[in-house]
Amino acid sequence: MTSDLLAPLDLAFWNIESAAHPMHLGALGVFSAHSPAAGAHAADLLAARAAAVPGLRMRIRDVWQPLAFGGATRESASDFDPLDHVRLHAPTADFHAVAGRLMERPLERDRPPWEAHVLPGEDGFSFAVLFKFHHALADGLRALTLAAAILDPMDLPERRPRPEQPAKGFFPDVRKLPDLVRGTVSDVGRALDIGASVALSTLGVRSSSALTAEPSGTRRTAGVVVDLDDVHRVRKAQGGTVNDVLIAVVAGALRRWLDERGDGSEGVAPRALIPVSRRRPRTAHPQGNRLSGYLMRLPVNDPDPLARLDTVRTAMDRNKDAGPNRGAGAVALLADHVPALGHRLGGPLVSQAARLWFDILVTSVPLPSLGLKLGGNPVVEVFPFAPLARGQSLAVAVSTYRGQVHYGLVADAEAVPDLDVLARAITEEVETLITACEA
Repeated sequence: MTSDLLAPLDLAFWNIESAAHPMHLGALGVFSAHSPAAGAHAADLLAARAAAVPGLRMRIRDVWQPLAFGGATRESASDFDPLDHVRLHAPTADFHAVAGRLMERPLERDRPPWEAHVLPGEDGFSFAVLFKFHHALADGLRALTLAAAILDPMDLPERRPRPEQPAKGFFPDVRKLPDLVRGTVSDVGRALDIGASVALSTLGVRSSSALTAEPSGTRRTAGVVVDLDDVHRVRKAQGGTVNDVLIAVVAGALRRWLDERGDGSEGVAPRALIPVSRRRPRTAHPQGNRLSGYLMRLPVNDPDPLARLDTVRTAMDRNKDAGPNRGAGAVALLADHVPALGHRLGGPLVSQAARLWFDILVTSVPLPSLGLKLGGNPVVEVFPFAPLARGQSLAVAVSTYRGQVHYGLVADAEAVPDLDVLARAITEEVETLITACEA
């Protein structure tokens, strides 16, 4: 039986979870079906293929041994049964309604923490698959890799073998002690810098009560599809990056949504956490989360759509200049310097602190440009779903797939009964930006 210790950030995600506050991410793939039986066939394929994917057999076990006391490991489950994880549901006319209910259910912690729910469409010409992965098992990139392993094979370029890493001894090489001391001093300085930045980020902030809520344990999801060419039209006219435009769209949509629901957007500048992957291709650990983030205030209070975009672009440029290892958004890096037992004991406190750190998560999930299929049925839409932080009512994830941008929205169902209004506002904001660019 193979096993490996959880990286510190993975351990943090594992320990901040509770029944009312699950820490899994998800993706809802909508497929065009060749026949009404395609959904049932897809469920059979997923179960058959999952048995051959080592990463899907990994469960998480607590460790109470010296040097890892309070930690946890991923280990291969000898009793793994794919049928415990792949489930076929009754036909539905609303994939998102079912996905919302499924997203609110925590994954079973004594099994490999992932699930695939197949949802046949009532029309007989479509079906959807909701993948759920615990964030301790896989981040967005790793979850994509695991999901792709049970979809139809893709013609991908062959990867070069990862170089062997030398085994680490228990005692450090004395010749490296000066470097270790300098690294420790640097880490302390970085921690102080991050802590000061977090404190400063809370000054003069007006968020909105619509973005905060006591956890109800309920979830609602929605999806929005935007033409990538429209995003490029705005980018070419105003400069910046595609990601700048996508974040500005979120700011404008929040403004419309707050005004329509009567909360008002005047003076509102919520802090958005923009996760940044710190993986190094081919050399990064294949499973451990390597995340940092940027923190910025969304210019929800600004009535000018082009000014909002300019504010976002300026803030993102400033974050990139500073790098992902500094500033208030880099709090996740501090997980590397907390002992395993500290994560276990402090997990509940850390989860309570999310609302003090940021107001809304806006994350990007990469997807391959090649077409995804299952049983020969092509994916036509892919909506990523981010975990919802405790005390927050909304999270936004974005993916670009084959010429389209897919916004996946996850909300506390009791706090945000009007998630469809926000979804519509995203589409309207893209149209507004295009009109403003052409004026």
